[in-house]
Amino acid sequence: MTDYSAAAETHECDALVIGTGAGGFSAAVTARKLGLDVLLVEKEAVYGGTTARSGGWLWIPCSPPARREGVRDSIEAARTYLRHEAGNHFDAERVGAFLHHGPEMVEFFERETAVRFVLGPAFADYHPDAPGGTPGGRSICAEPFDARELGPEKDRLRPPLREITFLGMMIGTGKELVHFFNATRSVESAAVVARLLARHGRDVALHGRSMRLTNGNALVGRLAKSAFDLGIPLWTSAPVRELLVEDGAVRGALVEREGRTVRVRARRGVVLAAGGFPQDAARRRALFRHAPTGAEHWSPAPPGNTGDGLRLGEAAGAAVEDRYPNAAAWVPVSLVPRPDGTTGTFPHFVDRAKPGVIAVTAAGTRFVNEADSYHDFIQAMVAATEGREHAAWLLCDHATLRRYGLGFAKPFPLPLAPYLRSGYLLRGRTLAELASKAGIDAAALERTVAGFNGPARRGEDPAFGRGRTAYNRSLGDPLVKPNPCVAPLERAPFYAVKVVPGDLGTFAGLRGDAHARVLDREGRPIPGLYAAGNDLASVMGGNYPGGGITLGPAMTFGYIAARHMAGRADDAPATEADGDLREREHAAGR
Repeated sequence: MTDYSAAAETHECDALVIGTGAGGFSAAVTARKLGLDVLLVEKEAVYGGTTARSGGWLWIPCSPPARREGVRDSIEAARTYLRHEAGNHFDAERVGAFLHHGPEMVEFFERETAVRFVLGPAFADYHPDAPGGTPGGRSICAEPFDARELGPEKDRLRPPLREITFLGMMIGTGKELVHFFNATRSVESAAVVARLLARHGRDVALHGRSMRLTNGNALVGRLAKSAFDLGIPLWTSAPVRELLVEDGAVRGALVEREGRTVRVRARRGVVLAAGGFPQDAARRRALFRHAPTGAEHWSPAPPGNTGDGLRLGEAAGAAVEDRYPNAAAWVPVSLVPRPDGTTGTFPHFVDRAKPGVIAVTAAGTRFVNEADSYHDFIQAMVAATEGREHAAWLLCDHATLRRYGLGFAKPFPLPLAPYLRSGYLLRGRTLAELASKAGIDAAALERTVAGFNGPARRGEDPAFGRGRTAYNRSLGDPLVKPNPCVAPLERAPFYAVKVVPGDLGTFAGLRGDAHARVLDREGRPIPGLYAAGNDLASVMGGNYPGGGITLGPAMTFGYIAARHMAGRADDAPATEADGDLREREHAAGR
């Protein structure tokens, strides 16, 4: 039995929240708004977790922003979609809680805090043609935010992932990204980009970093502003060493702070929201079949996401959900050599869908509809490379590269020389020369490209059907007709970037119930212990239905956990016959 009295000091609170991503901030802000005394603790020196590095999208069907824009949708359709996506791992009670409380959570944060959301109407579900799927209207993101509103606390905000910025500047998705692609083709786009670059340069000169936050940085900035306005203390560089368990209930934790141990007593409960285990090689080895040693995987998640929440939960008797078909949200990443000798990771979200880009294995053959979701891409890549290195190459010709870029290599007018010098980007005067440099079967590659080019000149892809779904088309180039995702590879030289398996967060978390309570190995709630974000097993059942299916549930279950701790829990409808009036009204478009 641990001697908790050895701690140098004691801190009393109602709710202790471990982790400062979207799930942790959601739980902390909601709990404080409901009258609880809250303490937020963060292992790293900066706050924001993986959320601060992310695109910042939340998948919330029937959200207030969707209602404001007149989107026709229903909770019932979303439930049908999730049942299809999760298959045998569909959890009716937790899905019901998520779908019921998600719109309520968004309404709460927009009404009570500094968080503001906008709709991504063209952001389709990743399988929009599946039962219950939609061509858009379920993904929302935070409005851009001025970091100066955080005052001195802006200096503790985790910066965005370096590889997805431009000169350190965050670029918002949607129209803003389109302007950057069109900056050399449109006077309007050039003016927008010039204004953004000028503002960024001024911010860097005055503050050392961009003050205009977008994507995940904007979401964290708004959540942090809300937390600081409420007086919630946030301890950074404060790892949790152990949960305090008394009479089978979690009563707090031992926290390391400024070289001493603090015994934090939490009267209502502890929320684990420490970001899952993407940087835990041992658990990767156990759960990622493509990483037999744990090292064959590259995650852009923060280095501190090493599975602390899962280990803390297990030590208190919790069980980890390890039965999902996918233990994480997969994404292809390329490894970017940095000037300081380190290596960065670039997640490939958009370039794969651009016309004129294809993916091949070392065998020189295609294996997937490249415009499908990043999660689906990696599953296909791993299956196609069984028994060999799990890797592929994205290929394009000169015209395509200068129009759209490829991975971290930027489009015209930026130079290609740095990417070619570092070895990140490979170039060949012919396909055979490129294949030789990349280690690809040259004859097979030439056959593959020739077979692709014929139909591609007509905008067709009979092999894999690129451009067949609303999701495919949303990431293509609408100026390319008749298919925004298909064009031939014809203009030498040719280029390649190698991609390997990565993730956007882990799915295999602690088992929980509809109130975000952590369950023990017999399926019973552990008193006083909750989880949110990637520490909680994904409600999506190991699949990836749409943009924001990590952060949407993270904020929703953080909100649910706080309500339960505050005694405000209600029984969320879990079945098709729940009779929820708001659901029926929304489905009718009222």
